Amino acid sequence: MEWCDEFDGGFGWIEDSGFMRRCGHALVADGRVWLVDPFDVPGLDERVREAGEPAGVIQLLDRHNRDSAGLAARLGVPHHRLEVPPPFTAIPLATSPRWQELALWWPERRVLVAADALGTARYYRAGEERLAVHPLLRLVPPRRLASLEPERILVGHGEGVHAGARAALAEALATARRRLPAWAWGGFRAHALGRRP
Repeated sequence: MEWCDEFDGGFGWIEDSGFMRRCGHALVADGRVWLVDPFDVPGLDERVREAGEPAGVIQLLDRHNRDSAGLAARLGVPHHRLEVPPPFTAIPLATSPRWQELALWWPERRVLVAADALGTARYYRAGEERLAVHPLLRLVPPRRLASLEPERILVGHGEGVHAGARAALAEALATARRRLPAWAWGGFRAHALGRRP
């Protein structure tokens, strides 16, 4: 594990191995700390309390249970499953029985957080993409995100995008479909060569 996505409004932590590269985040708003899709790591409680008063745990994806409930209980804060409390705004991305996901939009800071719909881990990307739509959503990318103008994008798999985030989001949404064959070919080649995409 390593710390990542450090900025004056929060921080993240990421698995430094594994092709899915799970990443959790803490957002700090008005001295209150919100954990988003977290998994437990050594030193997390200390980092949270150094940043401010624990306020809640937000779970953006139905199957992203991770350690959300346990951390909420340990910190003595609410567990917001598939709901986003103020000062953040929820953006519904998937509402099927098999996939329920919200994105978190922090308008004051222009920060977008996506659990699974967007990612930067190798598994997500075709070629040299900086940010990509989840492979299972490439045919129907979450275009309701297109109206946003984020300065920063944090994702549940991979490190965030902290420069040129608006352009990276626009490109990811616009090219998701046409780059699907490139994504599939990259995965096939990696498999044939005995490594994970």
